[in-house]
Amino acid sequence: MSHLAQANASINTGCNMQYKHTLGVQTYEFRDLKEVMAKASPARSGDYLAGVAAATYVERMAARMCLAEVPLAQLLQELLTPYESDEVTRLIIDTHDKKAFAEISHLTVADFRNWLLSDIATTETLARVAPGITPEMAAAVSKLMRNQDLILVAKKCSVITRFRNTIGLPGHISARLQPNHPTDDPRGIAASLIDGLLYGSGDAVIGINPATDNLSALMELYHLVDGVIQQFEIPTQSCILTHVTNQIQLIEKGAPVDLVFQSIAGTELANKSFGIDIALLAEAREAALSLKRGTIGDNVMYFETGQGSALSANANHGVDQQTCEARAYAIARHLSPLLTNTVVGFIGPEYLYDGKQIIRAGLEDHFCGKLLGVPLGCDVCYTNHAEADQDDMDTLMTLLANAGLTFLMGIPGADDIMLNYQTTSFHDTLYLRKILGLKAAPEFEQWLKKMNIMDSAGQVRPISHQHPLLQQFPNGLT
Repeated sequence: MSHLAQANASINTGCNMQYKHTLGVQTYEFRDLKEVMAKASPARSGDYLAGVAAATYVERMAARMCLAEVPLAQLLQELLTPYESDEVTRLIIDTHDKKAFAEISHLTVADFRNWLLSDIATTETLARVAPGITPEMAAAVSKLMRNQDLILVAKKCSVITRFRNTIGLPGHISARLQPNHPTDDPRGIAASLIDGLLYGSGDAVIGINPATDNLSALMELYHLVDGVIQQFEIPTQSCILTHVTNQIQLIEKGAPVDLVFQSIAGTELANKSFGIDIALLAEAREAALSLKRGTIGDNVMYFETGQGSALSANANHGVDQQTCEARAYAIARHLSPLLTNTVVGFIGPEYLYDGKQIIRAGLEDHFCGKLLGVPLGCDVCYTNHAEADQDDMDTLMTLLANAGLTFLMGIPGADDIMLNYQTTSFHDTLYLRKILGLKAAPEFEQWLKKMNIMDSAGQVRPISHQHPLLQQFPNGLT
């Protein structure tokens, strides 16, 4: 920042800061840090809908110049949502690691950006500092970063988790096999499951979004997927993405639950709209840990998030949607998940209008998650009424894979016929692995080679009808 810009950006120390910046003959004033953060955000439809976005590009730049001079320490003093009434805020403040923060505590948001982009911020340094970075710090600095900045820094972040295989190693990208079916038909699920495995997908998780919340039907799905994993000795994990309270009940009834799933958001009020709080999630984690089903690790949680969820519940407290999203990662970090992913375009164009906004949001979410030490993947997706198409998804998944994305989704034809949205296919994972020289989780890759699905060079083999997965699949499912 130039000396002139510094002179024009008025920031007072302490909790009662004044936020204003002069551009030319006009001075832009912002009532508080919350407004600065919101108006500094790249344009997106959700913030306009919430009434918190900058009115003009010039106002957005004034807010960014103002935000650049805010000390990181101010983000610990001027809270965007009330400590007294928001348990996510209390979690962020009460678990903040002051020792880790000390290394960067003297920096402004702009200085923090420069530090992150420098060679000083190595993978080891970022891991050491991560517990001292709050979601608001990550969100603030992301608002000053170009897309390439978000990619470069995320690439330096290493977050490795384990259950039955190892997720997040450098040089690897995993895929969730998502064999959804609109009526939970076992044969339909089995067809997608076989298809995905034969394309090398499923090392992140075999995860089904069920069409029903009936506990007996859910129990059948758990046994279906677990039976396949056990029969073929697949080093992966399963998950049925029903409400966390259903999963707790199913654990009590003896279901073979590997990972516990729940959608989470960045405010207490938004999470209440999901029927959850942090204590309930901790209870579910303890229940899953009690089963001791992991063979090489105990990361038993799986979370999904998405920009716009807090606003859609009228629970954003005037905070911009990207900052709300980053705050959800505080919950994830607290509960040590195997997987977390942003479902970036799923909520719809009311929150991310077009391909450009979806691409930017996906890069922001991945950057913020990884910077905070969360194993972040991305459901690279859009709904059919958004101004986006599969070319936009190709762009985003390629950028994210270069940024070190932990995992993405694998659905037949990239078309989820149960949830009715467009995402990524089994072929997309193969494309990313091929052009970037990436691999599946090592234990899963060994299994693919043992099953003659993958050759020694890491290429998927042509499959004949004599393949064991086709010939020995459980009776009644093929």
